[in-house]
Amino acid sequence: MQEIIDYFESIDPVLAAFYATLFTWGLTAAGAALVFFFKGMNRALLDGMLGFTGGVMVAASFWSLLAPGIEMSPGEGFVKVIPAAVGFLMGSLFIFGLDKVLPHLHINFKESEKEGIKTPWHRTTLLTLAITLHNIPEGLAVGVLFGGVAAGFEGASIGGAVALALGIGLQNFPEGFAVAMPLRRQGLSRYKSFMYGQASAIVEPIAAVLGAWAVMTFQPMLPYALSFAAGAMIFVVVEEVIPETQQDKYTDIATMGFIGGFIIMMTLDVGLG
Repeated sequence: MQEIIDYFESIDPVLAAFYATLFTWGLTAAGAALVFFFKGMNRALLDGMLGFTGGVMVAASFWSLLAPGIEMSPGEGFVKVIPAAVGFLMGSLFIFGLDKVLPHLHINFKESEKEGIKTPWHRTTLLTLAITLHNIPEGLAVGVLFGGVAAGFEGASIGGAVALALGIGLQNFPEGFAVAMPLRRQGLSRYKSFMYGQASAIVEPIAAVLGAWAVMTFQPMLPYALSFAAGAMIFVVVEEVIPETQQDKYTDIATMGFIGGFIIMMTLDVGLG
């Protein structure tokens, strides 16, 4: 692991963010590839994996984003927390706006419950867009953290950025399977189900590069950017991930998955960061 951290320290931070999110994208593709080997997915397993995703995102929001953002903010007391509060609010409002505009359908929901503007798009496209919405703040978070390291901000470290990418990658693996298998059940071929599943994470490298570039170009915005990514991720968890796990009888499994994801991400961040 130290060799990986040393490598990321030796290359351009925008390139590092790109490589890190290629890794998270690759794990999404690996998860989606399971559709070639399995005919179906157990609902309890699906809810547990979604819960795990939520736990990773919540832990990453605090340990990797909010806490460093507050630490590097100037001032004391209430003044010190203002950038985090403002950024957190703006990030949640950003995803709120996308949620209202972008047509999408959550994994465990009926077609009549699709969200966003009305569109004739097929269920397969809507399911993919729902997971894509999850991945925008994840890629942004990785890029912003790498950009913060390059800018020399105290509290931002390569180890922390690598830990965040690793944690997001771990939850992307089941997420890829979670989107590919429902598409297979809709009647798509295994190949098309895989392609839709892996495509849901293509926004991560794009968001990461933009996030790293923006922070390096406008360095004072880093505390706001970190909190922006945190607010976006928390909105996704509360508005989308958790409700998806509450549609059946496996809520306890989803809750334990959430706890497991939280513990793993917290451990990675503290251990590597």
